[in-house]
Amino acid sequence: MKLLLWAAIILAVIWILRSKKSAAKADNATPPRSTEGAAEAMLSCAHCKTYFPASEAVFDSSHTAFCCVEHRRQHAAH
Repeated sequence: MKLLLWAAIILAVIWILRSKKSAAKADNATPPRSTEGAAEAMLSCAHCKTYFPASEAVFDSSHTAFCCVEHRRQHAAH
């Protein structure tokens, strides 16, 4: 009888751990795109000429695009 009780406890623990693991995977999944197949625009940094997504752009007062604040600062210093 004790063996059956321990087996039930072990199975319950395994079941709980698996359900938490699958919930964590669902939380880490990437959200679906709002428009299927649409690509984000890419911009070129005025300082280093590297291409980066437009959503990550840092602009100066003349609307020049930079990949980071540091490159915007360095470009303004020239």
